[in-house]
Amino acid sequence: MKAAEAPAADSASAAVGRLPDFFIVGQPKSGTTALHHMLRSHPQIFMPENKEPWFFAAELHERTPPRPAGTPRSLSEYGALFASAAPEQRVGEASVLYLWSHTAAEAIAAVAPRARVIAILREPASLLRSLHLQFLETYVETEPDLRRALELEPSRREGHNVPRHTYWPRALAYSEHVRYVEQLSRYRDRFPPGHVLVLIYDDFRRDNAATVRTVLRFLEVDEDVPVESAEINPTVVPRSQGVHELLHAVTVGRGPLSRAAKAAVTRVVPRRVRRDGVRAAKQRFLYAPPQPPDEELMAELRARYTPEVVALSEYLGRDLVSEWGYDAAG
Repeated sequence: MKAAEAPAADSASAAVGRLPDFFIVGQPKSGTTALHHMLRSHPQIFMPENKEPWFFAAELHERTPPRPAGTPRSLSEYGALFASAAPEQRVGEASVLYLWSHTAAEAIAAVAPRARVIAILREPASLLRSLHLQFLETYVETEPDLRRALELEPSRREGHNVPRHTYWPRALAYSEHVRYVEQLSRYRDRFPPGHVLVLIYDDFRRDNAATVRTVLRFLEVDEDVPVESAEINPTVVPRSQGVHELLHAVTVGRGPLSRAAKAAVTRVVPRRVRRDGVRAAKQRFLYAPPQPPDEELMAELRARYTPEVVALSEYLGRDLVSEWGYDAAG
């Protein structure tokens, strides 16, 4: 599949305002939304309310979905996200597929070569299960069976069996999301020593506060300022994939039915109420807690990705093979 064009950038001399001092680059389903929320509450840090600008990952601009906040297309539009930051604040953003992206590290380094980079890594089998459920929720994926979705990866790389309305076809190559050493190397090769912080999801889950203090020290802000722990963006599964897809088609479609439905709602319901009400209704009626994982499949995935976990353990100097139970895999 042809690579997407990078988003348009203004000339280096353009007045773009503040650009981030730090980036949370990934992974998805690894606590990044909670971390974003907690860091935003720190008075010495500014992060936009809307997470995921996606600006520096060209792959995410293939079929950019409609979003209330939009997606910046130029460096000046991107810089406007941080216009409200005070001069003394650290400025950051979080786009969790920057770690997966092959283009984001180089693009970020080109405009912010001394930025600090934060990545949170999760055990591969549980990551892929949660990512699959997230993709089902966000219309990237339509195959409800994880095993089948993984089996479709080779054909999807050739452009076959790709869901009609998916935003990011390349993101359905699930194995690309757990190439941890390759992903981290893209950042460590482009940023100064000590400017890339790698966190482990298990640590964050076990002790939010301790992990956040580590991040605050890394960002060189006051680590004694209390920040409220948060657990956001829980994993859910659509109750009915058919109804889920129908709602999506009406919401983002351009046909007469879609236009009529959206116009009727727009006339009688304020925008914020529409946004919050739809979100609440979807959480209540469309989604349910996921079923327990298929332990046989989880064991297969741990065996498959043992070499990656061994390589990551060596790369980080931490025995994740034992911590994640990969010493018994296979």
